[in-house]
Amino acid sequence: MILNKYDEKTVEEIAACYRRILELVGEDPSREGLVKTPVRAAKAIMDITRGYNEDPERIIRSAIFEHTGSQVVTVKDIEFYSVCEHHILPFFGRISIGYIPDGHIVGLSKLARVVDVYAHRLQVQERLTGEICSLLTRVLTSKGVIVVCEAGHLCMKMRGVEKQECMTVTMDYSGAFNDVALRREFLDSLKY
Repeated sequence: MILNKYDEKTVEEIAACYRRILELVGEDPSREGLVKTPVRAAKAIMDITRGYNEDPERIIRSAIFEHTGSQVVTVKDIEFYSVCEHHILPFFGRISIGYIPDGHIVGLSKLARVVDVYAHRLQVQERLTGEICSLLTRVLTSKGVIVVCEAGHLCMKMRGVEKQECMTVTMDYSGAFNDVALRREFLDSLKY
């Protein structure tokens, strides 16, 4: 049996807001193509922001294993989709994470899951990058963590300055990655 993942009361409250938005922009929410749009949009925004209901620290702690050795462990090009908190428009791209184990490693899929948790919240790219780095620095036993995020923002592509090819790159790091040479080695491995 598949359980309904949406709280119907919340869906209806959000849908009522979308109905009103449609009216305010000059649409008729009762016309054929829009009748179900408010409910679909309500469920979509609930799905897009599901990261508020997930604990990224628990995800990491569930898969930490003892390990000796290793230099930099890298998970490259983790795709993500998020929503800009300033315009409620999507931004999306890829995140690469590196860390230097210090007696422990983490299950690789957990890094991708943590990216999803933080990306499924209203965000700015700078904070998204920093939250991932901060969590991994705090929870992993490591000598250093680095996170690089490259994304395109629809708030820049379809409104405002309308720059279609513009990409934003953010980076945060800790520990051993304060060393410029090590940071450069990591970035070179990503071809940045």
